[in-house]
Amino acid sequence: MTRIKIFPFVAFLFFLSASNAYVFAQCPGGTWQELAPMNEPRQEVAVAPVNGFIYVVGGLGGRSNTNEIYDSTSDTWSLGADLPMNTDHAWAVSLDGKVYVGGGSSNRVLAYDPNLDEWTEVASSIYEHGGTPAAAVIDGLIYVAGGSGGGMAGNELEVYVPIEDTWYKLSPMRQPRNHTTGGVINGKLYVAGGRPGNQDFLEEYDPETDTWTEKAPMPTGRSGIAGAVVGDCLYVFGGEGNPNDPNGIFWEVEAYNPQTDTWTQLDPMRTGRHGIYAAVIDNLVFIPGGATSQGLGVTGINEVFVVEVE
Repeated sequence: MTRIKIFPFVAFLFFLSASNAYVFAQCPGGTWQELAPMNEPRQEVAVAPVNGFIYVVGGLGGRSNTNEIYDSTSDTWSLGADLPMNTDHAWAVSLDGKVYVGGGSSNRVLAYDPNLDEWTEVASSIYEHGGTPAAAVIDGLIYVAGGSGGGMAGNELEVYVPIEDTWYKLSPMRQPRNHTTGGVINGKLYVAGGRPGNQDFLEEYDPETDTWTEKAPMPTGRSGIAGAVVGDCLYVFGGEGNPNDPNGIFWEVEAYNPQTDTWTQLDPMRTGRHGIYAAVIDNLVFIPGGATSQGLGVTGINEVFVVEVE
């Protein structure tokens, strides 16, 4: 067991698995902590964790090729090599010690090696997947669902096979969407919310059968959201287009348990935001940047949601 200090509070990180370290009978809540703000505030960023560091790439409201790195042990920020393109509303995942970033303004895909501080271009995706799609890794393969741009309908799903450096089309989602989010639980991909409108739609993809199944809708339909899997629960944060908030922001935190096909409404975010992306290290959900008002309302706020585990 490794103990790592998360400044300014202490948390114990077991590093068993970023998404499968815990099994919950009911999705637990958590507490929020404010961390060191980003040096370059941005929204519509792409975010992924590797070995205790969190990489925040691209975005609006700042340099759209920035690669800003957060050290979760020292609560400090630094800069990595710039992304070799400008992008926002992109997707990011971590796989085999690298950060993969794609979509946004083109179908280009690049992989960042933190050890070399270098970007390498890999095969372009079939679809553009702008407008913030859902992206996740299952069994060493990268799945990207939804998005917009390049004539997309918005329900497209494809998978990247790194060993072949090739993308393959898969069965499309039932519901077209962008500004969405998702996560993997027990080998299945869950995609929640999104646009057009503020959708409450949730569906599950089974890669074994290449099929989608509709699941219980989110209690609060929203888009411009962040999603994170801790244990066997999908947590969905924030969003844009709230008619009941003066800044048009959703503060909601809702968690989905696929074992019971139910949602739990939890205490709200410390700072409601949209245009956000989450990164998970053990039971810690980091959400850097985003916007605190509808449209362009960029912020450098960096906060962590600590899921309550025994």
